[in-house]
Amino acid sequence: MGNRVTRTDFEWVYTDQPHKQRRKEMLAKYPSIKSLMTPDPSLKWIVTGMVLVQFLTCYLVKDLPWKWVLFWAYVFGGCINHSLTLAIHDISHNVAFGNCLIKWNRWFAVFANLPIGIPYSASFKKYHVDHHRYLSGHNLDADIPTDFEGWFFCTPFRKLILVIFQPLFYSLRPVFAYPKAVTLMEIYNVLVQLLVDVILYYFWGLKPLVYLVAGTLLCTGLHPIAGHFIAEHYMFWKGYETYSYYGVLNWMTFNVGYHMEHHDFPNIPGRKLPMVKKIAPEYYDSLPHHQSWFRVLWDFIFNKNFGPYLRIKRRYKLARELDSLHYTTHQKFNVPPAS
Repeated sequence: MGNRVTRTDFEWVYTDQPHKQRRKEMLAKYPSIKSLMTPDPSLKWIVTGMVLVQFLTCYLVKDLPWKWVLFWAYVFGGCINHSLTLAIHDISHNVAFGNCLIKWNRWFAVFANLPIGIPYSASFKKYHVDHHRYLSGHNLDADIPTDFEGWFFCTPFRKLILVIFQPLFYSLRPVFAYPKAVTLMEIYNVLVQLLVDVILYYFWGLKPLVYLVAGTLLCTGLHPIAGHFIAEHYMFWKGYETYSYYGVLNWMTFNVGYHMEHHDFPNIPGRKLPMVKKIAPEYYDSLPHHQSWFRVLWDFIFNKNFGPYLRIKRRYKLARELDSLHYTTHQKFNVPPAS
């Protein structure tokens, strides 16, 4: 368990992300793809059903022994909550109600957030926009691990710890590495979530809250579904930065496995992404893709060639301008720039 990873830096490239050019080519060749860029009317009903199921389960677990609360949190509730996080991912692209009703999408994401127990939907939206716009961008894409993560999580045991606490790193990394001003929607998200959490605790006690929050943390950490976090953009094949997975777990994850297709067309709902591949198979069939999210986790932890540094990284013009502004500001006030 002590073999250290071989990489000591990211894979720096000096080309633009591939999705913009491929999107342009595909739309020119297959204009019918545009017909898929419409809201998914079924999404709001599926999400509403999942939220109601979770609140019903909260009532059912309130009198169970603690070991069974945690058991059902991992095998059932956490799976639903992980699925809801991916529904929020879809909703962040306005596919629930369309671009004409942006506020409806934002508030519906807050509603989908309720069983997760921790307010995050508004913050996710804020940073996820940059993940698509500046994919793999230095100081712009909060999905990329920090240099500390790359340096520290360099052995199988440490990588296992990283996977277990993956949700914490995903939620805290943007706050410390890529901070942005708090928005009003984030404040609403926190207030609504705290209100619902307090109501659950008042009527049914602590166990329903533990069931929800523990399920969220467990099933976005060391869990087969959570393999998608690593599968999506870690460079498992040299030179490729986005990967799809076409297995059965897409049924419960709003087709997040169709990740190459999603980055090509982020405004197409997850339910319709398989149709993109069906319309233009020559653009995807020859690309490397994953067969198993569990295998992704196994390889990431135990293969010495895999680690947090196994990511493509590039500098966008905006990042260079921000770095220059940061340096100039420090020079003006005679303060050494941060390392």
